[in-house]
Amino acid sequence: MTSEKKGEFTMQMLSLAEELKNNAYPGRGIVIGKSEDGTKAVTAYFIMGRSENSRNRVFVEEGEGIRTQAFDPSKLTDPSLIIYAPVRVLGNKTIVTNGDQTDTIYEGMDKQMTFEQSLRSREFEPDGPNYTPRISGIMHIENGKYNYAMSILKSNNGNPDSCSRYTYAYENPAAGEGRFIHTYMHDGNPLPSFEGEPKWVKISGDIDAFTDMVWENLNPDNKVSLFVRFIDIATGKYETRIVNKNQ
Repeated sequence: MTSEKKGEFTMQMLSLAEELKNNAYPGRGIVIGKSEDGTKAVTAYFIMGRSENSRNRVFVEEGEGIRTQAFDPSKLTDPSLIIYAPVRVLGNKTIVTNGDQTDTIYEGMDKQMTFEQSLRSREFEPDGPNYTPRISGIMHIENGKYNYAMSILKSNNGNPDSCSRYTYAYENPAAGEGRFIHTYMHDGNPLPSFEGEPKWVKISGDIDAFTDMVWENLNPDNKVSLFVRFIDIATGKYETRIVNKNQ
């Protein structure tokens, strides 16, 4: 394990495989970082589900991004929080989120607002008692340089009267490193919101090895879909993988 000194304590780089394997229900998760060889910007987004409505989904490509779609439209009961575009591309920026705030960020940044400013109009999801956090990421690649940021909007410890907003920015990220944020600490009722800063995790392997590692370590009962993208930092060209449990 790699570690770095942060003030008085040492932060440990975590194994993404172990983080996924040991959590039956992280909910929805975003990983952003840089490939081991330092040439690719890396992102992954996965969704999980406990209800039939949540599990009845697939990822499909839409433009340069993706959207969620009902696998069996006849079983779709409430589309409001489960049908959205998790990934959209705005010029040299790639937006990844767990809800329709993808569109809010896209529209805000298209009007020269920052990532953080764009999210000011949004808060956690209205799905009490869980009040699912809205997690978002933005990747920016320009002139061979790459940086990214992540955000979480969450209720005040389950109290919906207050919204807590956190943004984390990572400039010139190191090769083989990433950050992982997810909606829930673990399974529960109500589901406990993610706490702390995004987890520092190791990024390894090519796109296929990385995709396989994430998919294989997600809980087999609860996992639904996975999106992975590797973007060449020098050229902006990208490769994408989509894995759906429902085939």
